Amino acid sequence: MRFPESEQPEDSSASLDAVAGPSSVGLDHPGPSNGHLNGNGFAAVTNGASVASAAGNGVPKHNGHSKQSSAPSHSLSVARVTLPGSSLYDDSDVDREEFVRLVIQSLRDVGYIESAATLEAESGYAMETSDVADFRRFILEARWSKAENALQRLGVRDREGLWDARFLISQQKYLELLEAQQTTDALHVLRNELAPLDVDSEQLHTLASLMMCSEPEDLRQRAGWDGAAGNSRRILLDNLQRYIPPSTMVPPRRFATLLHQANVYQRQQCVYHNVPTSTTGFSLFSDHQCDETGFPRVTTTILKVHSDEVWMLEWSRDGNFLASSSNDKSVIIWGNGPEEWEQRHVLIHPYPVISMAWSLDDSILLAGSEHHIKMWNTKTGVCLRTLDEHSEQVTALVWLPDNSGFLSAGMDFKIVLWNTEGQRRDVWGILPVRVAHMVITPDFTRLVAIGMRAPLPVDPRENDPAAPAANGAPTSSPPPKDEHRLLVFDFATRRNEWSTLFDGELTSLSVSQNSQYALISRSPDDIQLWDLNTGRMARKYTGQRQSKDIIRSCFGGFESNFVISGSEDSNVYVWHRDTGVLLEVLEGHGEGSVNCVAWNPRNERMFASCSDDGTIRIWEAPPPEMMLESPSASIAPDYPQVATKGKGKTRQRWDDGA
Repeated sequence: MRFPESEQPEDSSASLDAVAGPSSVGLDHPGPSNGHLNGNGFAAVTNGASVASAAGNGVPKHNGHSKQSSAPSHSLSVARVTLPGSSLYDDSDVDREEFVRLVIQSLRDVGYIESAATLEAESGYAMETSDVADFRRFILEARWSKAENALQRLGVRDREGLWDARFLISQQKYLELLEAQQTTDALHVLRNELAPLDVDSEQLHTLASLMMCSEPEDLRQRAGWDGAAGNSRRILLDNLQRYIPPSTMVPPRRFATLLHQANVYQRQQCVYHNVPTSTTGFSLFSDHQCDETGFPRVTTTILKVHSDEVWMLEWSRDGNFLASSSNDKSVIIWGNGPEEWEQRHVLIHPYPVISMAWSLDDSILLAGSEHHIKMWNTKTGVCLRTLDEHSEQVTALVWLPDNSGFLSAGMDFKIVLWNTEGQRRDVWGILPVRVAHMVITPDFTRLVAIGMRAPLPVDPRENDPAAPAANGAPTSSPPPKDEHRLLVFDFATRRNEWSTLFDGELTSLSVSQNSQYALISRSPDDIQLWDLNTGRMARKYTGQRQSKDIIRSCFGGFESNFVISGSEDSNVYVWHRDTGVLLEVLEGHGEGSVNCVAWNPRNERMFASCSDDGTIRIWEAPPPEMMLESPSASIAPDYPQVATKGKGKTRQRWDDGA
């Protein structure tokens, strides 16, 4: 908004054509008492130490409080600048007035109060009218009646919006009266101001119950409110902002919000965005772009001890250990030592292991095979307990985020809840699918499962009393061909929020770190990204091959920015999650499928893959010495390998020496 030609900024000490500037002045005028000059020849002023009133504010303020000058102020005449047009630049769509007002707001926010006043004077644009400044002051000073009367002057004329805004103001007033133990006045507000606003009866009862609080601290705790002396009035201002036109009352820190949005957009467009070893801040001087050479695309270690196909990988929580399971009926725990990977324990099972899970402190590894679960001590390699609750293959194991126990699921239609000692606590009941995989979202709100659609198990004696039950195991008719289901449950209530059917086998499931997305591998040749909040598919990733084998894909990198999968063509595929761009096709494994990939949870620049060739590969970013020698390398070249005797593995060499 522009100052009227017949007026000057409120509390300003100069006319429109000669407007008050900062207290620091040019070389013809004495500066502050410290006598220091900045590089432009002007006396330096501590931010906010000598404050001129900002135009249209009514009172000088910094962070919402009046601030008195601690040094004499000197005037520097600043002529108003009149520019043609209304755009910031001739070829720009940005409105000049909006831009200048946001600059003024930002200057005030960081403490350049006098600079903001000078810019208002020179541009003729007021960041806000005196009505807005008065409204802010009324709220911060608890002058509730005046604040309510100011709402319509600020453009809040919609009946519903006006009532909502009045409710927020009256609610703050009511809580402050209760905090001050003025119960009679608080009751008056409840009956005569809040109740007539058509408040939801349950909400009104909740507010009324607060009158039973005997101490202010009890009130603040029960109301989730930090009191009149806290930030509650500023929070109230932020909440009232949504009812006032933004052109009238500029949203708080609007420039910072726009810069954050620009940062997020640039990171989304940077397909190789990943956290480097040493992170740097977001620069305003250049667009963000990650160097693709820092992406983990080179095999740095090959682990070969398994005597058969390696089916599954699972990182420890701290990222220092890796568990691998194989068709040779063993699980190997690998440790990342100071110089190389080491084989820590070989855990023998009666059947191949098809599900694993580390405890939150990495002290226990759960391993599921056929119908039983083994609990292993990862420090000693000793089996602590064998659990035999399931009647068919145990396909999924998940440790609870609150460390109260773990869940197991399998092809017998049920999910079992265990405590940390391996004692059964509960059974979720009969599910409509044979569970193939199961995940709990990191925010602990949902359980997501995939599996083969099937009718509920029926005891055959229900139809034929003479028919014996098969060892008590549930029986059912075969499921419809190629029909599989994704199910999403509310974890607290166990209620099925939504589900969807697929034609084609679902082989793996993982959830992003922000708990929003589920990644599903589907045969043939399809990986899908589903939004758990909307229940809709967001994106597909193609290129990999999957027709007959179980291939496990996953998220990876900083903020789960990447999608990675093995393939039946012996390669590893990597996509950018948000754009679906195929970034890398990594070669190196021998013949057969790459069955599983797993990204290190603590090192965004490392992941592992395992294959039918019996090996595990550790992938990392090329070391600096390699990039100096071969800066154009993009896919792991066939570097010489040196066998490590007794370790059953090979390590890549970066030089050509023998």
